[in-house]
Amino acid sequence: MPPKISTDQRRARLAARHHLAAPAATVPDAVAGVVALHATDPATVHLSACARLASPAIAEVEQALYEDRALLRLLGMRRTVFVTGRDTAALVQAGCSADIAVKQRKLLEQHLGEQGHPENVPEPGKWLADVETAVEAALRARGSATAQQLSEDEPRLRQQLLMAAGKPYEAIGNVTSRVLFLLAADGRIVRGRPRGSWLSSQYVWHPLDEWVPGGLPSWDAEAARVELARRWLRAFGPAPVSDLRWWTGWTAGQTKKALASLAPAEVDLDGVAGVALPDDLEPVEPPPPWVAFLPALDPTPMGWQDRDWFLGPHRPALFDRSGNIGPTVWLDGRVVGGWAQRRSGEIAFRLLADVGAEMKAKVAEEADRCAEWFGEVRVTPRFRTPLERELAG
Repeated sequence: MPPKISTDQRRARLAARHHLAAPAATVPDAVAGVVALHATDPATVHLSACARLASPAIAEVEQALYEDRALLRLLGMRRTVFVTGRDTAALVQAGCSADIAVKQRKLLEQHLGEQGHPENVPEPGKWLADVETAVEAALRARGSATAQQLSEDEPRLRQQLLMAAGKPYEAIGNVTSRVLFLLAADGRIVRGRPRGSWLSSQYVWHPLDEWVPGGLPSWDAEAARVELARRWLRAFGPAPVSDLRWWTGWTAGQTKKALASLAPAEVDLDGVAGVALPDDLEPVEPPPPWVAFLPALDPTPMGWQDRDWFLGPHRPALFDRSGNIGPTVWLDGRVVGGWAQRRSGEIAFRLLADVGAEMKAKVAEEADRCAEWFGEVRVTPRFRTPLERELAG
């Protein structure tokens, strides 16, 4: 019989490893605890990191990102942008991003050859390779550049595609973002500091090997997947294998092969089959009661595909139709409500579970603390959910 690991034990591990019951010492430590921060919404990176620090400070996050460059923003798992530490970034690059680049390059070549506007591109593979080389050269000549500046240097970035011809959502657009996507997925360029504030998504691009002198360490793809699976299991395990496959975006074969090298233990997660690292079977001490206000797309609730064990029946209120989670209130390893920032700066929250008067007071105290460190900053999630919209007023 496989050993049993209860839901309470999973929640206790989450509390400690994700730095929610006890804060991390540094921003890189906070990020390492969850492997990577979601970065589709720029605000998430800073808010998720600050939620795991004793003294939240946007300046500390920016220092780690843009001065120390201990963290990198890169395209990774499930074709999603993440922020992670340099060593993990090398694993993501070899174990996820490289595969994505191959598939997306073939798709763009197909679109160039069949859906070019006003004309299709002859020899799209050669054309695309030439454009990528020219764009990288232009970026190196400048040292850093915005997408607009690169399209001025290399006019072929303005090549257009006609997508979904004849349908209500037909659209014509330039290939600029898709070419830069490929160069980033190949590990040739990287997003640096955004133009404007930390809430902006208009990034300045840099050659990766200049932003990080010497570039990232080189990994064999299979070895990278093994190590990335190990880090995920340390942060999010024990868990079903399907959760790892979902989080990474790997094929079933890639997931199976990575786990085979780790030789994880099979476990019973309250009736659900799961796996755990062999040295992660002993019970862990539950932490004292804790409360956390996590932002939209925070890596903790986005770390698993199966979320019932910490989410309960609250999905309709807290997720949008595309599966993006909004701001959540956590108590002792489970989601008990949601929150939003109002124009006044107030942090409004609603509890969706009965937590008792004492813990409700603790939640209100945390809401006040969040409002205090937010100060004059106003943040609206990029992907809005029913409860967040209602609370924001």
